[in-house]
Amino acid sequence: MSNLIKSPILDTKDCVNNPVSKRSLLNPDYSCSKKQKLGSEMTDTANQKRPNFSALSTSPNGLNKTASLVNTKPGAAKKLVIKNFKEKPKLPDNYEEQTWEKLKEAVIAIQTSKSIRYSLEELYQAVENMCNHKMAPHLYLNLTELTEQHVKANIQQFMAESMDRHFFLKKMNECWLSHCRQMIMIRSIFLYLDRTYVLQNPTIHSIWDMGLEMFRHHIVMNTLVQTRCVDGLLMLIEKERQGDAVDRTLLKSLLRMLSDLQIYQEAFETKFLLATERLYAAEGQRLMQEHDVPEYLAHVSKRLEEENERLLHYLDSSTKWALVHTVEKQLLSEHLSAVLQKGLDLLLEENRLSDLCLLYSLFTRVKTGLHELCTNFNGYIKKKGRTIVIDPEKDKTMVQELLDFKEKLDHIVVKCFLNNEKFNNSLKEAFEQFINQRTNKPAELIAKFVDSKLRAGNKEASEEELERLLDKIMVLFRFIHGKDVFEAFYKKDLAKRLLVGKSASVDAEKSMLSKLKQECGGGFTSKLEGMFKDMELSKDINVSFRQYMMNARTAHLLNNIDLTVSILTMGYWPTYVAMDVTLPAEMVQYQTLFNKFYLGKHSGRKLQWQPTLGHCLLKADFPQGRKELQVSLFQALVLLLFNKADNITFEEVKAATNIEDGELRRTLQSLACGKARVLQKTPRGREVENNDVFAYDSQFTNKLCRIKINQIQMKETNEEQKATEERVFQDRQYQIDAAIVRIMKMRKTLSHNLLISELYNQLKFPVKPADLKKRIESLIDRDYMERDRDTTNQYNYVA
Repeated sequence: MSNLIKSPILDTKDCVNNPVSKRSLLNPDYSCSKKQKLGSEMTDTANQKRPNFSALSTSPNGLNKTASLVNTKPGAAKKLVIKNFKEKPKLPDNYEEQTWEKLKEAVIAIQTSKSIRYSLEELYQAVENMCNHKMAPHLYLNLTELTEQHVKANIQQFMAESMDRHFFLKKMNECWLSHCRQMIMIRSIFLYLDRTYVLQNPTIHSIWDMGLEMFRHHIVMNTLVQTRCVDGLLMLIEKERQGDAVDRTLLKSLLRMLSDLQIYQEAFETKFLLATERLYAAEGQRLMQEHDVPEYLAHVSKRLEEENERLLHYLDSSTKWALVHTVEKQLLSEHLSAVLQKGLDLLLEENRLSDLCLLYSLFTRVKTGLHELCTNFNGYIKKKGRTIVIDPEKDKTMVQELLDFKEKLDHIVVKCFLNNEKFNNSLKEAFEQFINQRTNKPAELIAKFVDSKLRAGNKEASEEELERLLDKIMVLFRFIHGKDVFEAFYKKDLAKRLLVGKSASVDAEKSMLSKLKQECGGGFTSKLEGMFKDMELSKDINVSFRQYMMNARTAHLLNNIDLTVSILTMGYWPTYVAMDVTLPAEMVQYQTLFNKFYLGKHSGRKLQWQPTLGHCLLKADFPQGRKELQVSLFQALVLLLFNKADNITFEEVKAATNIEDGELRRTLQSLACGKARVLQKTPRGREVENNDVFAYDSQFTNKLCRIKINQIQMKETNEEQKATEERVFQDRQYQIDAAIVRIMKMRKTLSHNLLISELYNQLKFPVKPADLKKRIESLIDRDYMERDRDTTNQYNYVA
């Protein structure tokens, strides 16, 4: 309104060459209020015709303006005269008091929830007029005092001595919501004051903030009121934590109030977190004693979900980290060791995947959780693995148990521990540690396990399953330090499979060989590959031998006996003890012919026959019909004796065949006491004695045409095992000697410690420092190296 009263009347003189002066008549910035008078004097006749614009019409803001054009001639200058009011407009003397009374009445009506006599537009206009006439400071002060009086009056309802907490919270919430509604209404009326005077003075609060400050200072900051309010909130939250249903809307509203009043952290959050810590500390101690680990973990997960729901529904987001951290600390961090010691072994033993998944997910929340879990996981593997490996009674099932154990743990790591690299490395380290606690035995048993799976009698698995099994076995093989022990036993078993024809599949054999070569290099498998090469060459030699027999006019022998010979290179195959037995004349004749044939083609070589590895197919005529007997060479030699006699004593058999005593007894047992009994023993019994008599069984029957009579396998004695291990040890000595000479030849001079360190880097099998020292002394005695004369701890190479 002040603009309208102060507006002067403009005097615009003629202005040549100033076209803007014409347009200024239309500019609303020069408009006046209804009280303003627009005077215009024109020099020419007012009724003259105006070609461009005529007397001004009502302006856009509703003011009536009257103007006369001075000169109506085209192109002539025009004159517009605007004069000031003769008297400056004045406000009524009591305008400020009257207007404030009107506004005060409206504010009190809002505060007491009564109807307002004046329209909001009128009240708004009154505030605007007061602001425009420099009454804003006084107006703001009056409004502040009025608001303060009202807020002070509200404090009394919360000061009663005895009041139910829940009722108190409801009254507080009603008071707060009512105050907010009132301040919103009041601010809408005093909006012009808020947007002009308050914005121009940064030191004073906005009307809304002023209302919040009054409520905060006079009500919430009151010690008794604040204590009752916060204690009531904590009581409701504790009830909810105990499973009771509470009014979450009430909680949300009051906590929002504390946040809006900027006292959430100091008044509520600190006490809330302290109460939370006390609650869960006591609960954690109690439940760890009462529940087993799976139940406890489920409870912790449930508690975390509940606290996240509280954050979602009514707690301030700023509390999230501190609250979750408090729960995790009291329910998890404080009980990490107890949880792992009490329940991890059980969960792993019973393969409880869901519980292990939960355990892992909860332990990821805690700083040292995964480290502790990984350490205890490693300890369980070592403890469990040791019981499998160390116990000699479990030797028969050791490898299968290790495979099952490894597969189970791999599944746990992938599914429950999210294939965490630390857990994978820990698993490998634990396996490598416990599997080598029993020297050499696991390597030997793994080799025998492979043998059992690659034999022709194994019908447990298809080719694909067998391939997968070999891959799993190779995983165990990688953990073994003494791989040369595995090679020695594997080579011995492979030789039996190849020579007796018991190999289940050549493809499977070569697949295993390629896996070993890939793992250990060509040097490790060179002898094994040589064995396969010998078998291939033997097939060609036998074809050539038959052709030789046909051309040498000895074809009559072919009608009676068919001989197949396997030529074995001694360096590739295991060492077999030579045994001389008495063969029938026909066999001896065949051997002589083969010697002549082979040595004729390969001069300089020496053939040594090994009857222990031979096997035969005999045609036998029984009263019930002809049968084919698949037997060993020793069994064949015994059975051929019965072509000349029906009854033969043990001593006579021994003299006629010259078979070693123990081997002969096992052979006779297999023929007279096994499933297919082609001989009868007198007296009856399982054991073969020196006085026993054996007779041809004329009543022998069997539904099969070809019958395989298995040799009674002599269990591998400790002496044989030790002999194999001794050969491995001897080979290791040669490798140590070669490594020492190789290093010294390159370095010429080296200290003892550096030489030992170099040997450990080069040797691929476990060895003790004492054994290395013995080999060094042996080489010094054999003049490969010498001690330095000045430094006894240093060696020199002797060229």
